[in-house]
Amino acid sequence: MRKARAACLAVLLSLAAPAAPAQEHTLALSLHEAAPLVAHNVSVAAVRYGGSDALAVRLTGPYRGPDRDTFAFVPDLDFHDGTIEVDVAGSLLPTALTGARGFVGIAFRIDERGGSFACEGLYIRPTNGHAEDPARREHATQYFSFPGYDFDRLRREAPGRYESAADVAPDRWIHLRIEVAGSSARLYVGDAAEPVLTVTDLKRGADAHGTVGLFVDNGTDGHFRNLTVRSRG
Repeated sequence: MRKARAACLAVLLSLAAPAAPAQEHTLALSLHEAAPLVAHNVSVAAVRYGGSDALAVRLTGPYRGPDRDTFAFVPDLDFHDGTIEVDVAGSLLPTALTGARGFVGIAFRIDERGGSFACEGLYIRPTNGHAEDPARREHATQYFSFPGYDFDRLRREAPGRYESAADVAPDRWIHLRIEVAGSSARLYVGDAAEPVLTVTDLKRGADAHGTVGLFVDNGTDGHFRNLTVRSRG
């Protein structure tokens, strides 16, 4: 009986013991050269922009629709939960189509299997931030998941749920911070204390892993600097 009680007590103590804290790994890239990144459906060039060393990222090849695998990604990075921070600047190229808005942001949990990519993404539309049209102002940020969940589908199936207003504008540096935990992601713009957009149902699920990339879309002259990825677990 005493042995049984001792064994039971040991089990209870093991269940009550606090879990070991998750390890945090930090990757910091100033983005003053293109070498650390792999370009996928984009071009990457080291430039001076807005008084800083930066990377210019632009779409290459024929346009195949919005919210796709168009990014320059960090190789050999396994990101699940954590924080991603970066400065971005987006504007329109002279060749941009009428509906272009300067999409620029971050793709995360990028997974490549058999030459096919999947990812989650959060980006801003700088030209919408202070647009005269109130509807456009409410479309200043956007979540998407590739493949299958571009902004058009998400807006049609859940209006207003995956985009929001934000204080953004073209041709200026804007700080983005993305907090990812399980099936949720929160986007912070500038020095805002509260997220401008919260997504609670990331389409690739709570267990997805993958790397992080600099995302641009059609007609965008995108610039990036100071990428920091803090990965937990």
